[in-house]
Amino acid sequence: MESKLKELLKLVSDYDGSYDGAAYNIRSNGQCAERNSTEHIRIESKKDAPGLEVHILPGTKGEKVYIPACVTQTGFHDLVYNDFYVGEDADVEIIAGCGIHAEHGEETLHNGIHRFFMGKNSHVVYKEKHIGTGASKANRVIDPVTEAYLKEDSVLEMDTVQMGGVDHSKRKTVAELDARAKLLIRERIMTDGEEIAETEFSVVLKGEDSGADLISRSVARGNSKQHFISQIHGTTRCTGHSECDAILAENGCVTAAPALEASCIDAELIHEAAIGKIAGEQILKLCTLGLTEQEAEERIIAGFLK
Repeated sequence: MESKLKELLKLVSDYDGSYDGAAYNIRSNGQCAERNSTEHIRIESKKDAPGLEVHILPGTKGEKVYIPACVTQTGFHDLVYNDFYVGEDADVEIIAGCGIHAEHGEETLHNGIHRFFMGKNSHVVYKEKHIGTGASKANRVIDPVTEAYLKEDSVLEMDTVQMGGVDHSKRKTVAELDARAKLLIRERIMTDGEEIAETEFSVVLKGEDSGADLISRSVARGNSKQHFISQIHGTTRCTGHSECDAILAENGCVTAAPALEASCIDAELIHEAAIGKIAGEQILKLCTLGLTEQEAEERIIAGFLK
């Protein structure tokens, strides 16, 4: 395995030379570099498109699945379709992530389309980290799409992170929830320079007592731009919450457009959005403890995105 691939795998999926017997598939420049299935989790190639089918047997508990995808060939365009079939009563953690290393301005792209089919009473923690490395003038693009279909009493927790080096990203997440299903999303984004990041959430709460909690925290530095759109549709008795908190630095720009649609009198939907700079008193307080202004700002941002 090439050294650059190993470096990216460590950044996006905590790879340390192995995944300790877990189920995994390593994708490198559009090809499978390594794969392993376990007794309860089967990974196989899709027959009709590039990508994977991941089958998690009913009742599977405490196991992890790693599906990192990396691009180290400048100018390469990668497209992958991954489907996850999560059996009833399963409780697992899925670690995804994409790293792109590029050395010049030709567009290098990864587009991952993930679909989750969650069985009744199943639980998945899904972690996805995106990062770009290489020359500052390279053009790295990551456009992830996630579709989630949650059966009764299932829970999907998504923790998505993008902390630098990605010149353009467009993240789209759509979900449909049956009765008592829960969707929890925590998004953290850092952009700098001329980077652009777009987020779009669209969630339909169609089952009674289903719920969604969508939280995005972001920092826009340099001349970067971010766009946040969230739509929650409540069609029955349900609860939905959408929140966008953003910090601006230098000439960063953030737009937030949360939207709610309720077609049932028992739907309880809330949205919040806050955009602003770091409070001066926060920096001053840390400076009195011996930090420089730049160190204080970095400390505040790190805590905000934690």
